[in-house]
Amino acid sequence: MTRTAQSRNASPVRTLVAALALGLAAPLVFAGEPAATSAAATQGRGDIVDTAVAAGQFNTLAAALTAAGLVDTLKGTGPFTVFAPTDAAFAALPAGTVDELLKPENKDKLVAILTYHVVPGRYPASRVVTLEQATTVQGGAVDIDATGGSVKVDDANVVTADVAASNGVIHVIDKVLMPGG
Repeated sequence: MTRTAQSRNASPVRTLVAALALGLAAPLVFAGEPAATSAAATQGRGDIVDTAVAAGQFNTLAAALTAAGLVDTLKGTGPFTVFAPTDAAFAALPAGTVDELLKPENKDKLVAILTYHVVPGRYPASRVVTLEQATTVQGGAVDIDATGGSVKVDDANVVTADVAASNGVIHVIDKVLMPGG
């Protein structure tokens, strides 16, 4: 049986997807989401955006979140689990991809890509490794493979787990995830 990370009620997820597309989801709260299960996941002082910016390796992600209108959402209550690609992961995309995605006319595609990196709820590494899939805010499911002493999300490696934030947890990945890819 496939284990997935899903909201108990699909309606709030659909509402969040619509709100994210409009940049309005900051006040949404997910009732009934799992509580944090590790100390690392509860010790964050800054929200997901502030924590990522302070790390210094997510400048492209921060620019993309700004262009997509998602900064306020990820500064919201959450909780969120973000599989965050580093600047190096964005740099590994084909030449011109990031510049193209950051154009206003490509905002919908950028929102879809970024929300594919976000799972509603708080999923520290101790929970992620028990999953085979997780349903993203974008609506698609990422595959999770925690065999062989490492964790892969789709085809990206988790290089740092459990970066704590006040409204969720960040797992650093080495590739940009593409929905339907």
